[in-house]
Amino acid sequence: MKIRQLVRIQDIPGNQWDGLLDCDYPFLRHGFLAALEDSGSVCAERGWEPAHLVVFDEADQLQAALPLYRKMHSYGEYVFDFQWAQAWERSGRDYYPKYLAAVPFSPVQGPRLLARCSQSRALILEFLDQELSQAGLSGMHLLFNQDDGNDALEAAGWVQRLGCQFHWFNRGYAGFDDFLGACNSRKRKNFRKERLAVTEQGISFHWLAGAELTSTVWDQFYPFYAATYLKRGQHPYLTPEFFQMLGESMPESIRLVFARQEGRDVAGAFFLADQDSLYGRYWGCLEEYDRLHFETCFYQGMERCIAEGLKRFDAGAQGEHKLIRGFEPVLTQSWHKLQEPLHDAVADFLVGEREGVKAYQLDAQQYLPYRQTE
Repeated sequence: MKIRQLVRIQDIPGNQWDGLLDCDYPFLRHGFLAALEDSGSVCAERGWEPAHLVVFDEADQLQAALPLYRKMHSYGEYVFDFQWAQAWERSGRDYYPKYLAAVPFSPVQGPRLLARCSQSRALILEFLDQELSQAGLSGMHLLFNQDDGNDALEAAGWVQRLGCQFHWFNRGYAGFDDFLGACNSRKRKNFRKERLAVTEQGISFHWLAGAELTSTVWDQFYPFYAATYLKRGQHPYLTPEFFQMLGESMPESIRLVFARQEGRDVAGAFFLADQDSLYGRYWGCLEEYDRLHFETCFYQGMERCIAEGLKRFDAGAQGEHKLIRGFEPVLTQSWHKLQEPLHDAVADFLVGEREGVKAYQLDAQQYLPYRQTE
C-alpha cells in the first residue's frame, strides 16, 4: 500500500472518497469538504491548510482516507486546547502548527478515519507518528470520531478526551403532542407557553429542501447566519459561496427553515440530515423576538424529525438550556497525541477530566423533563 497527502480535497474524485463511507453521514462527504475549500472558508490563509491523507493499494484502489488540516490556531474546533497551547508556549516552544483531523466548524460525532482494513488504518497512524517527530508539530488531534477506531488509536499512544452534548431522541412519536405526553405536566405547560408566545407574535415557519434551495434562497439566508457572528464582533467562519456550493452538490442533505412575520422572513436556520439524524447547524435573527430561538432551532427541528421518521436530533454543541427541553446528555470523544513532556501532562489531566465529564452527564439527567417511570 502507498500513502499520499493531498493539498486539496479536489485532488481525489468525489466518488472514490465517498465510496469509503458506509453511511450517508453528510459532514465527511466529498461535497461538504470541497465546498469548505472551494468557497475559501477553509484555506491556509484562514489557518486551515488542507493536508488530507489517502491510502491506495497496488491496484490504485482507495483503501483509507483521513480529513486532515495543518492548523495555525485553535478556533472553529469546539474541543478547547487553549490552555495546552499556553503551557507549551510558556516553555519556550511553538504550539502551532498542529495537525487536526476533523470536519471544520462541525462538532458533530461521526466517522473520521475511513479505512477498509486495519492495515490501511495502521499506515495512516504510522505516517502521523513520523510527522509528529519530523514536521515540527506540537501534536495531533482527532475530533468527534465514532468508536470504531478507538482500539487502534489507544494502541498507538493517543489519549481520549470526553465531552458532553445534548441530543433529542425521537422514540416513535406520532406528533409533537406525543412527545409532550412523555413529559411531566409542569414541563408540558412550559413547552406550550413557549410555543404560544411565538404564535402570538404572528410568526409562522416555512421549510425548504432539495430543488427549492436556489441562489436567491441562499442570498436570503446568509445575512441571518452572519448576524450571529457579527453580534459578537466576530467574522463568520463560512463565506456566502459555501452555502451556494453545498446547495448544488448536496441538496438532498439540506433542510432550511425561515420564520415569517407579516410576509417577511425574520429568522432562519440551517440543518443537515442523513437517514437517521437531523443536525442543527446555523441560525440567525436580525431582530429580537420572544422565544423565537427555541422555536426555530429546537421545536421546529423536533417536529421535522417526527415528520421524517428520524431517530435523533443533534442541535449543536453546548447549551445546558437544551436539557429542560428534552435533549439528553450524550458523551462525545476526541483523541490526542502530543510532543513530550506535554503529552504525559495532558494524559494525566484527562484521567480526572473524563471522570468529571461522566459525573456531569449523570447529574444532568435529573433536569430532563420526562415523567418518571417505576
